[in-house]
This record gives sequence, C-alpha cells and structure tokens, in this order.
Amino acid sequence: MRVLVRGAGVAGLAVAQVLSSRGIKVEIAERAADIAAGASWLAGGMLAPYCERESAGERVLAEGGDAADWWDEVVPGVVERRGTLVVAPPRDAGELTRFAARTSGYEWLDEHAIATLEPALAGRFRAALFFRGEAHLDPRRAMIDLHRSLSARGVCFRFGSTGDLAVRGVDRVVDCTGAGMIGRLPQLRGVRGEMLLLETAEISLSRPVRLLHPRHPVYLVPRGEGKFMLGATMIESDVGGAITARSLMELLNAAYALHPAFGEAQVIETGAGIRPAFPDNFPRVIVNGDTIFINGLYRHGFLLAPAMAKAVTDRLGFARTGRNSAQVLMEELQ
Repeated sequence: MRVLVRGAGVAGLAVAQVLSSRGIKVEIAERAADIAAGASWLAGGMLAPYCERESAGERVLAEGGDAADWWDEVVPGVVERRGTLVVAPPRDAGELTRFAARTSGYEWLDEHAIATLEPALAGRFRAALFFRGEAHLDPRRAMIDLHRSLSARGVCFRFGSTGDLAVRGVDRVVDCTGAGMIGRLPQLRGVRGEMLLLETAEISLSRPVRLLHPRHPVYLVPRGEGKFMLGATMIESDVGGAITARSLMELLNAAYALHPAFGEAQVIETGAGIRPAFPDNFPRVIVNGDTIFINGLYRHGFLLAPAMAKAVTDRLGFARTGRNSAQVLMEELQ
C-alpha cells in the first residue's frame, strides 16, 4: 500500500511514523517550504492529559494518557518527565479549587513544598497543584528529529507542493492540513493562539507552570538555556497575522505576575497561529471515500496526535493489536 499524507505538522508526522513503522510506503506533501511554517512549530509541547481534562473532559485523558511514552519511543530523549505545577495568585485562590474539581492526578502543595519543587517561586504562592505524572517536550526539536528519522526510513517529503497535491499512484490519502480545511470540513473553525519566547538568566524553572486567572490563564514552559515559551491566547478567530498589542500586554503581565524577573526578560520571538477546532474542541478522524481526515487538534496537537495516528492505522486495517482508539470519533462524509 502507498499512502499520501497531506501536511507535515505534528499530525502528519505522527501518521507517517505509525504507518511507515508498519511497512507502508508513505509520502508527505506540504505546501510550506519546511516544517517550521505551521501552528505545530508554535506549540507549548505539554503532554498534560490531567490538566487538559479540566476543559476537555475525560476523553483527553483516555486518548492522551500514553502520549509521553509514544514520543519517548519514537524520538528518544526529547521528553521531560517532571510534572506540571499549577499556581494562582492569592486573590485568585478559588481558581485552584475550581481547577482541582474538574480533573485528577494531582497533589496539593503548600508554600514550603512549592519552594522545594521550584526554588525560584519561593514565597510567591501559598498553594499549588502538582501533576506529577505529566511531561513536556520541545516541539521544534521533536519535529526536526522525527523528520530526520522518517527521511532516513525512506519517507519522501515534498515541500512546496501546490495545487491539489496530486494523488496519482497512491491507494489512500490522509489529510492533516489543519486550518487549511476551515470552510471545507463541516463545523471546523479557527481559534487563534499567540505566544512569546522569552530569555532571561534571572530565573530558572524545571517544569511547565500554569498560572490560573479568571480571564487570562497562561502557561510557561522552560526551553533550556534561559529560554521560556509563554502562551497562549485563545481567540475565536481564523484571522492570521502578527501578535496583537493586547495579547502581548496580557501575556507579559501574566509572566510578571508569576515572577517579577520576567519583567527584565528579552522578548526574542513572537508568534501567532490558527488552531483548527470542532464544536467540542476534540479532534476527529473523518472518512470521505479514499481520503481520511485528521483535524480539530485545537490545543492538543502533541498530546493527541499519536492516538489520531493509531486510529488511522486501525481504519486502514494495519493495527497491531485490535482497536487502539475506540473513543476516537469516526464519521463518514456522504
């Protein structure tokens, strides 16, 4: 069997990894010049199914619980298993209780325990939630390493592909073009996300930290060498372009609230991307003839792409051990 994968974001790469590991010949066609052009390049890379359960429900835990193990296997050394710390300013302490009520897999920390876990935050927060079983990765390193591994395995990448990305000579097409399908797949909408990359030698963090706020919850992910990824806004819009002044101020204010040292950090990069989402904010695998669509990954790209890729493998009849993704929504387009 020969399969054409459209799109070289995290979903397309995950599909290519799973299919090629089954001995299927895979070709990836991508309109952009390289893998750095899409929303996946701007992702936080948090493998946090318990935290995401707060807004996405039990399904995100069921489908994303094995994501860290999957990434550890296919891109060795990229996953950091240090958990997730969730904090809130004293005036918003009720947000921690609300967050805890909507998820699981956490332990409560007092001020002393917070300081032991993250010395830079000593004295800044009275209570926190610690999700010990969560992990994170650097999306850019993961994508670069997976691209290199797939190429070495014989997966053909065609960057700069235009038009209809010809399908002659292939048996199936797996479309992972994300926001490019807005207006073409029913109910798919765009959610704009913006991020900053900060650099400072004044503070060190070992794990992702989520700062809860009634209106503007944010997360900060350490990238090493004094760099931190700060994100992300969730704006109901499919309009692209640079980050807005409002979002820039909100993100920087949140970073300063986490620790004043971020007030002196250098902003070394800004970014904005459109994340495709369905009404329930959960991805779907949709079948239309010989084309299978993976879309709607929203803010869960690196967390749920492995489960979506396994679902496609099941659909094509190449699963190793029965159905791996029973909860994935399969739809037939008429």
